[in-house]
Amino acid sequence: MAPAPFPVADLALSRRLERAEAAANARFVDARGQRSPASGACHKEVRGAMLCYDGPRSPCTQTFCLGLFEMPSAGDMDEVEGFFEQRGAPVMHEVSPLADPCLLGLLGERRYFPIEFSSMMYMPLPPSLPGGGARNPSLTVRLAGRGEEELWARTAAEGWSGLTGFDDLLFDLCQVTAYREGALSFLAEWEGRAIASGALLLHEGVALMAGASTLPEWRKRGAQNALFEARIQHAIAAGCDIAMINCQPGSSSQRNAERQGFRIAYTRVKWQLIRR
Repeated sequence: MAPAPFPVADLALSRRLERAEAAANARFVDARGQRSPASGACHKEVRGAMLCYDGPRSPCTQTFCLGLFEMPSAGDMDEVEGFFEQRGAPVMHEVSPLADPCLLGLLGERRYFPIEFSSMMYMPLPPSLPGGGARNPSLTVRLAGRGEEELWARTAAEGWSGLTGFDDLLFDLCQVTAYREGALSFLAEWEGRAIASGALLLHEGVALMAGASTLPEWRKRGAQNALFEARIQHAIAAGCDIAMINCQPGSSSQRNAERQGFRIAYTRVKWQLIRR
């Protein structure tokens, strides 16, 4: 079967990808609020930008889509910044290079500085996929069922341990991920033992793939390839026409995604407000 053609990485594509990630983050914040009402976790939208608060240290506390659907005014930025500062959180924006060009000047005027890059990667999905290649019969993949959220979270957190810079938050973050609305939490098992995890979130035809993690002693056994295939098959069956992954530029995650057929759509910059 011929591969599906790649759509142009233009403004329309960026809006689809960024909106999908914004929706995923908003669902995460909703799950946090439901599980821990005292956390104050919440989200709101300002001029098409999604503002998410999940605590001062959480990597989910930031905005998505700033300047991508509408250019914010100075007053809008006051509202956005106030949302985070009133909660004692840093002000950070994950910005697509396809956002309104005037946004760069506004961020500069308001004393924002770039702190991080990320590769937004995408792959068009065909109507169907051929069956996967040969796999060790000891390796199986399945969706985690109700009541297995803790198992999935523990597997994901142990696989990510030492790689994120916020190990003390990992298990908690993975728990909330597993409990969010529409969560599709996949487990790879070796003879019945959970050895790797992967998450999938579907939004308006976009399949957001995340949470890829393998326990260190079980790596290089094909678990992530099997998880990738299972999630792609699920996304196609659900009617998705495009898959996306967000990863650190030049990382092993990026290399793995490229081997699976993903391309870099663009590189994003995360901006942080520095008050002086």
